[in-house]
Amino acid sequence: MQKIIDRFISYVTVDTESDPNSDTCPSTEKQWNLANQLVEELKQIGMEDVTIDEHAYIMATLPSNVDYEVPTIGFISHFDTSPDFTGANIKPQIVPNYDGGDIILNKEQNIILSPGYFKDLLQYKGQTLITTDGTTLLGADDKAGITEIVTAMEYLINHPEIKHGKIRVGFTPDEEIGRGAHLFDVEKFGADWAYTMDGSQVGELEYENFNAAGAKLVFSGKSVHPGYAKGKMINSILLANKFIAKLPKDEVPQKTSGYEGFFHVHTVSGSIEESKVELIIRDHNLKKFKERKKLIEKLVEKLNKKYKKKFGGPIVECTIDDQYFNMKEKVEPEIHIVDIAEKAMKDLGIKPLIKPIRGGTDGSQLSYMGLPCPNIFAGGHNFHGKYEYVPVESMQKAVNVIVKIAELTAIK
Repeated sequence: MQKIIDRFISYVTVDTESDPNSDTCPSTEKQWNLANQLVEELKQIGMEDVTIDEHAYIMATLPSNVDYEVPTIGFISHFDTSPDFTGANIKPQIVPNYDGGDIILNKEQNIILSPGYFKDLLQYKGQTLITTDGTTLLGADDKAGITEIVTAMEYLINHPEIKHGKIRVGFTPDEEIGRGAHLFDVEKFGADWAYTMDGSQVGELEYENFNAAGAKLVFSGKSVHPGYAKGKMINSILLANKFIAKLPKDEVPQKTSGYEGFFHVHTVSGSIEESKVELIIRDHNLKKFKERKKLIEKLVEKLNKKYKKKFGGPIVECTIDDQYFNMKEKVEPEIHIVDIAEKAMKDLGIKPLIKPIRGGTDGSQLSYMGLPCPNIFAGGHNFHGKYEYVPVESMQKAVNVIVKIAELTAIK
């Protein structure tokens, strides 16, 4: 397992935070640092057709070692980290033989990773954990996935007795800002299907995800001296607040789970003259997803109707943009690719946890681009923050699953 630890740390200590406000791809220049490192490493372990394009999309091939026709499969992960929390100067901490108690991440700042709050920790008693130092995220999302794919490919290269067909690997930038698949060349990749290694705890196998949209609203107002404002002032901040209050109060991330959708207001800014509200809309069910978007439009319409005469025109402007759709529609007709992954886990003594993703992956977009792409666990927990950690044993199990899937796909 030391090789997994060393490889993972060599990846996470490279800052690859993406930037949603950038128009370039990759969105940050620093993502090239790890991308170029990965290209050289893929060549060193013996992968063939290693390429990187002008947008830092990496592809490589492990040729088939059987003399009969086998489907070409792929494994995909992303190398950027979330802008939700800093990924600069990551200092991973290794906790061998975890005792089940509190882990002090940062003594000076009293930052503690505790099973009293993060109960999943107790599953990993006796295992080796890699954590943050409490000041950054870790980057297991999704550098654990990259570690697992590279390690699995190296293992297959060093063990030619394991029969497999042609395997393609792909590493992408900017997944964390929703653009990871935008410039992915599915035709060039040339796989019949693929798996993203981008899930969380051991056993996760997902082929359903949210339908997703983002909404941006701009509220206008009229500023008048507050001492003489009666009947004249229109405070756009209060209009924005009125809109937010009309959203279903229990349909928010902190009160939903499973297949329950939500509205999530994530940015509010403003003044009397102008206020902006940004939110995301999520639902697994396409009909309910469309109804959620219609609710936003109706609330906007009501406000505009109410203030039309007083304001002299639309007082709220709203744009709603679809972001991605539920991959179930594309994967279910090819359900055998889920069955193979499920069997691989069972053969390795891993209990499959087949459940919907409460989010999206590159795989959701790739599935609609013609590459059916379920998601498999990468092993990390508490992504996008200072409490992120990954058990090394979970990464090893993910490596084993990749190898087993390759082996199962090559069975006549």
